[in-house]
Amino acid sequence: MPQDTANKNLCKNTQDAQKFLVTPTKGMAYIHGTATKMTVCIGNAQHQLIIYSCAHCSIVAKEYLDNHFPNWEKKLLPTKAKNFKSASGKMTSIDTIIKEIIIPHRKGNIRLNPEFVVLDDSHIQG
Repeated sequence: MPQDTANKNLCKNTQDAQKFLVTPTKGMAYIHGTATKMTVCIGNAQHQLIIYSCAHCSIVAKEYLDNHFPNWEKKLLPTKAKNFKSASGKMTSIDTIIKEIIIPHRKGNIRLNPEFVVLDDSHIQG
C-alpha cells in the first residue's frame, strides 16, 4: 500500500528509480514496521510502498489517490466493488485501479502494473 513520503524527487524512468534505494537500520526495521517498506516510483514521483506477501490483494486509500494523483477516478477499471473486512471492521471498496510501479534494484529495475482495490474508508498505518 503506498505511503506518503516527504521527498518528492522526480522519477521519469527506471534509471532514476535506482537513486531511491534505501536500507533500514540493521536489526531495527521490524520494530518500526519498515522491514516491508520500499521506496518506489509511481507516476513520476517517489513513494513508499508496504509489501505484505500474504495479502489477499493490494489496496490503496481513496484519500491517498486524491492527494497524489489528480483525476485518478477516470482510470478506474469497470469492475464491481467488493466487500472486505478487517479486525477493526468493514472496509468499503470503490473499485480497482492499475498503477505502474518501478521498483529500484541494483541489477536492473523492475516495472510492474499491479491492480489496487481502492478503499473509501481505510486507515493507512505506517
